[in-house]
Amino acid sequence: MFLTRFRVNTARPGARRLLSSSQAMHAAVMSSFPGLLPTDTPTPDAPRVLWRLDQTARAEVMLYVVSPDRPDLTHLVEQAGWPAAAAADRPGWQSRPYGPFLDRLAAGDRWAFRLTANPVHHARRKDGEPTKRTAHLTAVHQMGWLLKKQEPCGFRVLEKPDGKRLLPSGTTHTGQPHHGDRYELAVRDQRTLAFDKSRSTGPGSRKPSPVSLVTVTFDGRLEVTDPVLLRRTLTQGLGKAKAYGCGLITLAPLGPVDPVG
Repeated sequence: MFLTRFRVNTARPGARRLLSSSQAMHAAVMSSFPGLLPTDTPTPDAPRVLWRLDQTARAEVMLYVVSPDRPDLTHLVEQAGWPAAAAADRPGWQSRPYGPFLDRLAAGDRWAFRLTANPVHHARRKDGEPTKRTAHLTAVHQMGWLLKKQEPCGFRVLEKPDGKRLLPSGTTHTGQPHHGDRYELAVRDQRTLAFDKSRSTGPGSRKPSPVSLVTVTFDGRLEVTDPVLLRRTLTQGLGKAKAYGCGLITLAPLGPVDPVG
């Protein structure tokens, strides 16, 4: 496994095109692996290619990729990087083996984490109708979605000390749970992605199918509860829409300043 970081040159037209289309970015990421064919599909329960875009400053965007094989991002440097600087100094991206880090994970370890995800649930509009996959639209429900995932994914989100909670026991005035006040967890950058999903062309083929996704980014702190399950989560992703920049969870050492306030 490899973890790769690529800084996007947002001043370039090619970068703006990629940043405006999750489909185009996915295609560019998948083209980084010579051994993968466009028709290949991920094997269930096996490590897969995951990616995420992070905007760390007003004009700084980082692309992170986790993959079974080392990628070659030469084409991304040419489209959306600094080709002259890359040719003179280094290739324009950084890839490191991910396996040694994964192997060191142990129960009780605490980390800051970031995850861009597509929080959904299944609901029906009225009795008798089949359930339909529906996006969670409020921060409280989006947090609730992640909290339901934490145990089978090998971690638990840390809770705030009582002294840092604004509400007693992290509840609202009605006594209902208020995840945002109870946990070391923040939700930001909600986006709605709408596009037509292309289908293979040919006799009898159908028209492109419209797709709409709601994505959010979670920042928080977690504790490892099951290293085996967490390794699977880090290499297979969490949730739906992995082809569109969702599912990649990354860990970082806890700093002196709490990352979620």
